[in-house]
Amino acid sequence: MKFIKSIFFIPVFFLLASFQTDKGDFCGIKNTAFHAGEIVNMTVFYSAMGAYIGAGDAVFTTTLERFNGKTVYHAVGVGKTYSFFDNFFKVRDRYESYIDTGSLLPLKFIRDIDEGGYKKYNNVSFNQEANSAVSTNGVFKISDCMQDVVSAVYYARNINFDKYKPGDKIPFDMFLDDEVYHLYIRYIGKEKIKTRYGKFRAIKFKPLLIKGTIFEGGEKMNAWVSDDPNHLLLRVESPITVGSVKVDMMGYRNLRYPLTSLISTR
Repeated sequence: MKFIKSIFFIPVFFLLASFQTDKGDFCGIKNTAFHAGEIVNMTVFYSAMGAYIGAGDAVFTTTLERFNGKTVYHAVGVGKTYSFFDNFFKVRDRYESYIDTGSLLPLKFIRDIDEGGYKKYNNVSFNQEANSAVSTNGVFKISDCMQDVVSAVYYARNINFDKYKPGDKIPFDMFLDDEVYHLYIRYIGKEKIKTRYGKFRAIKFKPLLIKGTIFEGGEKMNAWVSDDPNHLLLRVESPITVGSVKVDMMGYRNLRYPLTSLISTR
């Protein structure tokens, strides 16, 4: 059941290779999309034969804290498989990011995963001014405006998609597993979408994926965020090595704005 590995956070966090030096919207954006206290619940659905079944869930929380003398958003994502899938491939993942409230750049990133008995822990401290990252495994050079997999999602929610045309790329750099990846989001446009939660007016884009054991890489994943000031992640879907996955928003609390993109509940 290796298809279960990382389907909780890889689809959600790689929403977001183009080796462009101009990061555009990934440098200097101010937060207007979320605030401390937000809680979002996601459910992962898996299909191998055409019918999707619930495989697990993920919860994302955001609190306001002090870190190294700075005010930060402490964003945490916790994911786990349901008991049935635990029998085949048990997943218990926790990702954390301490994000500067002014720059929306990460100061610290923690990855603590247990996937089918494979355990990995990495604690990364970023020095954005010195372009360096100190992880559990050493010191690494990073580029400007570096994101981690958690901070990138919250940062991307603040992008003004109205200034882009369908097909435009929005590049950014991400640090994961002690490597720098040059990625991008391709803006597709606006449309209505029906999820397990309800029907929404949404903004659609395709993230460039890193090729791995689950995903083939390229632009095969689709993602939708709410077409309102929250830019709340509504759905991610993608083919994987065996079958396909969908990740749907199934609940929320303490959004910064009313969810005006919601047309009707299911």
